[in-house]
Amino acid sequence: MGRLVLLRHGESQWNLENRFTGWVDVPLSAKGEEEARAAGEKLKGYRFDRAFTSVLSRANETLRIVLEVIGQAAIPVEKDQALNERMYGDLQGLNKAETAEKYGEHQVRLWRRSYDIRPPGGESLKDTAERVLPYYERRIKPYLLKGETILIAAHGNSLRALVMHLDNLSREQVLELNIPTGAPLLYDLDANGRVLASRYL
Repeated sequence: MGRLVLLRHGESQWNLENRFTGWVDVPLSAKGEEEARAAGEKLKGYRFDRAFTSVLSRANETLRIVLEVIGQAAIPVEKDQALNERMYGDLQGLNKAETAEKYGEHQVRLWRRSYDIRPPGGESLKDTAERVLPYYERRIKPYLLKGETILIAAHGNSLRALVMHLDNLSREQVLELNIPTGAPLLYDLDANGRVLASRYL
């Protein structure tokens, strides 16, 4: 049986400032570092075979802190742009409240929460899924099918795309899905990679 833990990075400086982050490489806030340490405490009973993360420092640093806390800093780690946050295009760096004032709350909600509507110059959740899921199938799932325990430290939308796939969520259901920062989500998978159970730790 494979085990998969998904972990959204701790709060970033732009999460704190309520800005659209996307692919901008923003560091963790002090609270985000604490969230990563707290996640590590929750994961102390688990032994990971390997970890995967994006190329963005907020996810890298979250993973580094967690592996340090659990004493497993030497495991193999693979970083790939496929796990990056959704690219928010022209919205990157903008304050979310100010953006809602400029474009209207309804339009910003469509950009943020719809499945296949792109913000100007950016990716939809569908676009994000189209890079996350092939990477998961090609690089991560084979280890899970061997019965390994895997940790993925990534981002709200790259993980939403993966959870949508794992939990067989509809386009409507995924709109309401929110993955909190620094909260490990554990999946137990059968020999075919299907989900047996899942829970936040």
